[in-house]
Amino acid sequence: MTATTTAPVATTPLPAGRRPSARLRAWATRAPLLPALVFMIVVTQLPFVATLVISFYDWNALYPDARSFTGLDNYQQVLSDADLRHSVWTTVLLTVSVVLASLVLGLALALLLDRRFRGRGVVRTLLIAPFLVVPVAAALLWKHVLYNPEYGLLNGLLHYVGGPQPDWISGTPLLAVEASLVWQWTPFMMLILLAGLQSRDQQQMEAARVDGASDWQIFRHLTLPHLRRYLELGALLGSIYIVQNFDAVFTITSGGLGTANLPYTVYQSFYQAHENGLASAAGVLVVIGSIVIATFALRVVSSLFREEVSRA
Repeated sequence: MTATTTAPVATTPLPAGRRPSARLRAWATRAPLLPALVFMIVVTQLPFVATLVISFYDWNALYPDARSFTGLDNYQQVLSDADLRHSVWTTVLLTVSVVLASLVLGLALALLLDRRFRGRGVVRTLLIAPFLVVPVAAALLWKHVLYNPEYGLLNGLLHYVGGPQPDWISGTPLLAVEASLVWQWTPFMMLILLAGLQSRDQQQMEAARVDGASDWQIFRHLTLPHLRRYLELGALLGSIYIVQNFDAVFTITSGGLGTANLPYTVYQSFYQAHENGLASAAGVLVVIGSIVIATFALRVVSSLFREEVSRA
C-alpha cells in the first residue's frame, strides 16, 4: 500500500499595484460612518462657522446694508455691558445652585433606592418621571399648577393651613426658576449616583461592617470616595445643560425680575433688538463655555471607563 502525498498548492501573490493598501482598508472601514459625519458637519459645524463670522460684524437686521466689519468689538461689548455681565452672573448663579441642589437630593434618593424594600421598582419609575417631561411642559407645570397665586397648588396648601398667599414668581423669581430645574434634574443625578452605588465592592462593605464600622463611617470613608467620579460626572453634565438653559427662564419669568441668563440675553439681542452681530458674539461665548465644561466631562467619563476596565 503506497501513501499518497498532496503537494501544497502554490498561490500566486497579487501584484503590488493590486494589493489593497492600509489606507484603502481604513477608508473602507470608515465609509459607513461618512454620511453621519457629513450630516453632523452640515447641521452643527457650518452654522457655528457662520455664527462666528457674523460675530465680527456690526450687523442689525433692520439695516442690512449698513453692516460693517468691527473685529472683536462685539465681544468687548458683551464683556463690558452691564446687562450682559449681569446675565453672565445670573447664569453662573443658576448653574451652581441647581447643580448642587440636584446632586444633594439625587444622592439622598440614590441612597434610598439602593436599599431593598417592597415597591422599589414603582418608586424608582415615579422618581425618574420628572426627567422625562418636556422642559417647556415642566416649566408651564410649575408656573400654572404650582406657582399661580390664585389657583396654584402651593397657595392652595397654604390657604388650607391658614398661611399667607405669596406671589411666588414676583416675590422669588430666581428661586422659582431654580426649583423647577432642580425638580427636573434631580432624577438624572439620582440615576448616575445609583449606578455608582451599585458598582461598589460588596465584599469591602461587608468587611467594614464585620469590623464594626457604622453606617456613617462606611458612607464617609468608603461610599463617598467611591462616588467622587460619579459626582463629578453628574455636576459636569448638569452644568452643560443649565448653562444653555432657555426654556425655564423664558416660560416662567420671560427673563424679567433679574432672571435673564446668557441664552435669554442672546435671544433678546437677536429676536428683539435684531443685533445679529452682538447676539452671535454672546452665542459664541456660550458655546466656548459649554465646550470647556464638556472637555472636563469627557475626561471624567474616560477615567470612569478606565477604572471599570481595570476592575474587570
